[in-house]
Amino acid sequence: MDVAALLLELYGRIPPLARAAVDGLEPEQLTRQPVPGANTIGWLVWHLARVQDHHVAELLGVEQVWTGQDWARRFGLEPDPSNTGYGHSAEEMAAVRPEGHEALVEYLEAVDARTRAMLAGLGPDDLDDVVDRGWDPPVTRGVRLISVADDSLQHAGQAAYGRGLLGA
Repeated sequence: MDVAALLLELYGRIPPLARAAVDGLEPEQLTRQPVPGANTIGWLVWHLARVQDHHVAELLGVEQVWTGQDWARRFGLEPDPSNTGYGHSAEEMAAVRPEGHEALVEYLEAVDARTRAMLAGLGPDDLDDVVDRGWDPPVTRGVRLISVADDSLQHAGQAAYGRGLLGA
């Protein structure tokens, strides 16, 4: 299996898992905390899409889907390109208010389309390119892509667990 096919398989697992976690949920269910201080289902799926959007746009050197279209309004937020959810306080997490499960799925699908287009063109040598020297050791494209996929899959699983806690 070549690198592009392997990464496309990995990233292709994220949207169906996220979609299953939010499908049919009402806005109130998406923004309900299972217990005080816990992340909401809506925040988890928004965050996984935002991280992927942020990092892939950075890898491509292009504007994020988030800021290039009308997504922020659909989540009750400003189109701040640095707002990915990292380090959010409880208040910031609660401010993420998707207008419905469709907003989450549609945003993730838009991000996924860009990601998959990028992944389809990757070869083995591309994975060794250093993309972030702010870490020791420096982060390569391959490590960044695995990190984003890992984070996304974990959050999709957390959202599915949260859905189960809601009894949905």
